[in-house]
Amino acid sequence: MLLPKGIPKMGLKERAAARRAKMMAHRAVNFEEAEAWDLAFWQRQSPEERLSAFVAIRRDVDKVMKGRLSNEQAARKGR
Repeated sequence: MLLPKGIPKMGLKERAAARRAKMMAHRAVNFEEAEAWDLAFWQRQSPEERLSAFVAIRRDVDKVMKGRLSNEQAARKGR
């Protein structure tokens, strides 16, 4: 199945595998170089790729926050 503009519909596992397959790394000698590389990297990404990355990060943050809340509630019950 294709979404608008020819974007294939993928599940979370497929998107994660696709991201891992094209993962890129860089070792900077200082913060300025790291910042410049990061900016150049994100400017090369399409708007769809940037949005997809943002959504994935947001989902990860939500999972962490839910886990913390669950742990805090369990700790309170254990008092």
